[in-house]
Amino acid sequence: MKWAFSTLGLPGLPVPEVLRLATDHGWDGVELRCTPGEPVHLGLTPAERAALARRFTTTGVLPLAVCSYLGIAEPGEDGPVLADLTAHLRLAADLGSPFVRVFPRGTDATAVRRLTAIAPTATALGVRVLVETHDTHRSARAVARLTTAVDSPAVGGLWDLMHTHLADETPLESHTALAPWLGYTQVKDIASPDDLTPLPLGTGTLPLTACLSQLPPTAWVSWEYEAPWHPTAAPFAPLLALPRPH
Repeated sequence: MKWAFSTLGLPGLPVPEVLRLATDHGWDGVELRCTPGEPVHLGLTPAERAALARRFTTTGVLPLAVCSYLGIAEPGEDGPVLADLTAHLRLAADLGSPFVRVFPRGTDATAVRRLTAIAPTATALGVRVLVETHDTHRSARAVARLTTAVDSPAVGGLWDLMHTHLADETPLESHTALAPWLGYTQVKDIASPDDLTPLPLGTGTLPLTACLSQLPPTAWVSWEYEAPWHPTAAPFAPLLALPRPH
């Protein structure tokens, strides 16, 4: 199993420092939070993108995903959403990332229409669009409805364990629904459904062992530590030295 971590837990940290943490502690990849104010954003110049891509290649750490905050089914015209997603796909291709993460945020019909429209662009760029189990489509079954309807290798699902658990799916149910389309899995840990403050993996209530047992040995797993939303959370960087669950 290959392990990544999300830069969500390290807001504003320059990419060289992120890569140092990854290499020092034996992490295979990094999810890149892509938003204004972060080191990775859509405004990076071609030269800046090339320099970042070289850093990843040199260290051997994979930029696993460009994590957008785009809602694929959010209300409004299709054009601006597709243009935004195209920009994220081009950034991912420039950095050498295989995936772009999107959120659902709307109806099945809107999501399927837009995902179908973007699939040829994603295919041409060699990047997959992954719809995360989140907001309007919190369960794996809900995301699988979208990916099945689109039926393109360029469109898949991202399994966020916390959200499927809070949607009352077991890990077996989640993996069974999403396995044909699964890009990778996000894990985290929390104290309870009423307290989502992030905890070190294996110290909370999420079914991590049951989740990991569903995945093949070649699967990618990423630790998303949602520190920015929880000011009382312990600093993330020191936790990267802890042993990872099996």
